[in-house]
Amino acid sequence: MSSPTSPSSGAVPFPGRGRVAVVTGASSGIGAATATRLAAEGFDVVLGARRIDRLTALAERIGGRAVQLDVTDATSVAAFADGLDRVDVLVNNAGGAFDAAPVAEADLDSWQRTYDVNVLGTVRLTKALLPALRASGAGDLVFVGSTAGLISYEGGASYTAAKHAVHTLAETLRLELVYEPVRVVEIAPGMVRTEEFTLNRTGSQEQTDAVYQGVREPLVAEDVADCIAWAVTRPHHVNVDLLVVRPRAQAAQHKVAREE
Repeated sequence: MSSPTSPSSGAVPFPGRGRVAVVTGASSGIGAATATRLAAEGFDVVLGARRIDRLTALAERIGGRAVQLDVTDATSVAAFADGLDRVDVLVNNAGGAFDAAPVAEADLDSWQRTYDVNVLGTVRLTKALLPALRASGAGDLVFVGSTAGLISYEGGASYTAAKHAVHTLAETLRLELVYEPVRVVEIAPGMVRTEEFTLNRTGSQEQTDAVYQGVREPLVAEDVADCIAWAVTRPHHVNVDLLVVRPRAQAAQHKVAREE
């Protein structure tokens, strides 16, 4: 492995080749796009997700390694971690939103599922792989957050609360690891059109289509993957603490330009 790039070397990218990147939630959406992009950057990519059939097909296309992973299950996480000899980059992407209900109508089962996947699952895997990231001598710990973790909005408080927790988790780890060779990066996307995210939240294709109705060029998964790849290939003394990325049509959570 190449040694970390020093500050004196300027803007020389940190190489992907020879480094192992783990991507969770890699069977679709942002996770699949990130695994694909990191493989193209020369990383040895380990793809983790529950849907092993989709995962295997993608791994074969990009030359990665597919390993079944359920971040909500401690046994699955332990087995996943035990099967890895080396980890240089961990992209904590597994997550999702599962309802759009106001707090007064909260479905606590949905809240539990949302927290278990987005928050506790992220903590489980981070805890399990942090020793390997430290041992790499130049680790990258990436959290795929959301603008929902920075600004609250009505409807779907289970998701906004969970993503606020992820944001705080990243901030706390950055403080705790400041003397160690591990960068902590948070990527916070706004409106991203993927095949499953909004459909899982609304349960309706009609409602899903309405979210993006009239929006010229919402982000796609590859846009977020591009940001992640950029962040982890900066010289290792450069830490991208928080990168907020939205489509140009979205100025804020509640301000979206829509064409008739």
